[in-house]
Amino acid sequence: MGPLQIKDILQTAPENQSVVVKGWVRTKRESKNAIFIALNDGSTIHNIQAVAEPGQFSAELLLTVTTGSCLKVTGQLVESQGSGQTVEVKITDIEVYGTADPEQYPLQPKKHSLEFLREIAHLRPRTNTFSAILRIRHALAFAVHQYFNEKGFFYLHTPVITASDAEGAGEMFRVTTLDLNNLPRTEEGAINFKEDFFGREANLTVSGQLEGELGAMALSKIYTFGPTFRAENSNTTRHLAEFWMIEPEMAFFELEDNMDLAEDFVKKVITYALTNCKDDLNFLQNRLAEEDKNKPQNERSLPLLEKLAFVVDNPFERITYTQAIEILLKSKPQKEGKFQFPVTGWGIDLSSEHERYLVEKHFKKPVILTNYPREIKSFYMKLDEDGKTVRAMDVLFPGIGEIIGGSQREEDYEKLLGRVHEVGIDPENVWWYLETRKFGTAPHSGFGLGFERLVQFVTGMGNIRDVIPFPRYPKSAEF
Repeated sequence: MGPLQIKDILQTAPENQSVVVKGWVRTKRESKNAIFIALNDGSTIHNIQAVAEPGQFSAELLLTVTTGSCLKVTGQLVESQGSGQTVEVKITDIEVYGTADPEQYPLQPKKHSLEFLREIAHLRPRTNTFSAILRIRHALAFAVHQYFNEKGFFYLHTPVITASDAEGAGEMFRVTTLDLNNLPRTEEGAINFKEDFFGREANLTVSGQLEGELGAMALSKIYTFGPTFRAENSNTTRHLAEFWMIEPEMAFFELEDNMDLAEDFVKKVITYALTNCKDDLNFLQNRLAEEDKNKPQNERSLPLLEKLAFVVDNPFERITYTQAIEILLKSKPQKEGKFQFPVTGWGIDLSSEHERYLVEKHFKKPVILTNYPREIKSFYMKLDEDGKTVRAMDVLFPGIGEIIGGSQREEDYEKLLGRVHEVGIDPENVWWYLETRKFGTAPHSGFGLGFERLVQFVTGMGNIRDVIPFPRYPKSAEF
């Protein structure tokens, strides 16, 4: 099973037993009476302190024990003499696995900016902040799979390479094996994709939803959890070109069932992190509080654990888009011209500031908005009886606005075909999707949750590039 990790050793009673600790040096300091080495192996936010006596090891060996170097330390686990830890290791032997020249190793014991750490993404998991984020990311991913498994869902792997654009946004990465310096052409001069690997245009997927629906129409309840790609030339703190999506699709679920599932799901997954990542969340909460000290009062965020409790402990308020517009038109920021994007009336696409106002100021709880105008929502959403709105639902959280988008799907073949024509999609490209409405159609619903958006919410990080190990965004595909 491999050596004991630092997380396990720190929970062991100090009974003067022999232990072997392997990890990277965070700090080394020397006093007249002792040499203190703080080691971390990534299993926990906490370091273990290893203590040697002056003169116990050669000066040459100790010169190689620097921040970033990797050691195997053997010694006795004893009760700690100093404050800050309950146990420490009284060293009997040190083996240096790998050195880290202090002149060159960029992660010295000082504060580094998040921008700088993005430039060294191959090393940033060794910092406290990023090791905490990656452990929480793991816990959330595990909780997602556990939740759906316990609810009787089947994990469906939808294709990464696709010929359909689920969102209709058209911002997709092309997949091709054609020689870009010598492209085959048709008689009309267009690129001849019949010569390409798939014999047609192909892209990286923007969503597994359409294929997920096919699975739900056979297995009843499925979910996808995989990478998705958007070639949106956006450099905001909210966008990535490669990110992970969780997309459940359920046969026989109507809008109410969909809302119930979405609320229960996010509450359970966040509760799992609160229960299992206490030390990491406390560390990130303190980090956030330090950052907020320099901001004006109105820009400071809720303490992290309070913000998570805000979601877990409150029933979500459910209102229609039409009700939301009425509230926003009567709101103080609207009347005083404080909204960056004024609310001009029914039919507008709500911006993040409008969503946050509803959650943080008006209802003071998470909100689920439903029944949006058909013009601002996707073609596959079920039309309401009035023909003006669709059975959409967006879940809104404090600090970020929309975190989940979903809907009851249109199960009527003729209505769906009408919407396909309306938005300019060639029915030939989605013939298989339309066919499920011909053969044993049924009411069904689903939603999508951007996993990084969830990790960002739970960790309190301001930039989405800091919650994925190796972010992909315009002009950046390093590492």
